[in-house]
Amino acid sequence: MANKLEASGRTEMLLNISRRVAQDESIEDIIATIIEFTTWELNAERGSLFLNDSATNELYTRFAQGTNLREIRIHNKSGIAGSVFQSGVGEIIHDAYSDDRFNSAVDQQTGYTTKNILCTPVKTLNGVTIGSAEVLNKKSGRFTKKDLELLEAMTEQASIALQSAQFVEQMQKSRDEEKKLLDVVSEVTAEIDLPTMLSKVMGEATKMLNADRSSIFLNDLKTNELWLQIGDGLESTQIRFPNHMGIAGTVFTSGETINIPHAYADLRFNPDFDKQTGYFTRSILCVPIINKDRVILGVTQVLNKRGGPFTEEDEQRLKAFTAQISVGLENAQLFADVQNMKNYNDSILQSAASGVITLDEDEKIITCNEAGLRILNITESEILQKPAVDFFIGDNEWLMERINKV
Repeated sequence: MANKLEASGRTEMLLNISRRVAQDESIEDIIATIIEFTTWELNAERGSLFLNDSATNELYTRFAQGTNLREIRIHNKSGIAGSVFQSGVGEIIHDAYSDDRFNSAVDQQTGYTTKNILCTPVKTLNGVTIGSAEVLNKKSGRFTKKDLELLEAMTEQASIALQSAQFVEQMQKSRDEEKKLLDVVSEVTAEIDLPTMLSKVMGEATKMLNADRSSIFLNDLKTNELWLQIGDGLESTQIRFPNHMGIAGTVFTSGETINIPHAYADLRFNPDFDKQTGYFTRSILCVPIINKDRVILGVTQVLNKRGGPFTEEDEQRLKAFTAQISVGLENAQLFADVQNMKNYNDSILQSAASGVITLDEDEKIITCNEAGLRILNITESEILQKPAVDFFIGDNEWLMERINKV
């Protein structure tokens, strides 16, 4: 009979927490509800929930009662929370300071004194451990096995809502980042000056990827060297190297993205550049610049992500920025080709011995070479954008008649 009452009471508590969680809209509210309700039910002083940061191998607090600290981070093997996270098995610690695994640094950081601990892993429906939940200092008596079972049941039930909320949050974050990327692309592609455009693109890439600095290396077809086109902190440095050397050279020759969390542990990394610039490279993300004809023009590179290694999401973002760089380079080449042809035609026009005048569709004069100006005894400012009929009158009226017949 007692077991049935306990089971009924537990079911009612789980239903209560499910109803409360369903009313919350953000992850923060959901976690706060879980921890506060759990702490109250277990007659404890405070509780916290740690989630694992796979990028840094750290457990960080998404919610912690009784502290004003924005976030607490510990290695995911440190303390009772780390031990439970690694083992995937809940534990009851009756005397925290007598346990060698206990991390007293957190107490020192928060000014709190931990006496006893109830800790359980937070798992997904697939059994993957994603964090750990702790309840501290039972107000009367000691934590029991039934307390641990209750904490495990409540954490398991609530983790479903937590995963759903995380999914929604991630989707919203992705949408926000996509919008930001589109805004950046729209802004930088409106820039007609190539060096300015490239500098803007890499500046935004550095910020969005939370990196320390970035650079663009382009290939010199004459020397088979990669040379620095844009480089944060390297404005006054001329850098050239064979286009097969180092990480940038490997990316250029292979056409494949390289993401390295520890530069000096990779044999392809060339430390000479750090020696030359006085910089210390930790992590590298490097992407090839490929045009529409699948020709590799160079590489983009971002260095030293803050807070951990570069992620797959970072790779996709840098590829998106690099695609805009490729378009910008091609447009710049097209503009240069058109400009060169215009300059060539202008030189032919100016060197002609006969007078040459061109008109637009409204019969206004748009060009007149030097010979034409001498013949008409007039300056450019007096003739350009003026109606041709104003100049071809009298003995020259036949010219307008011929033009109108064309």
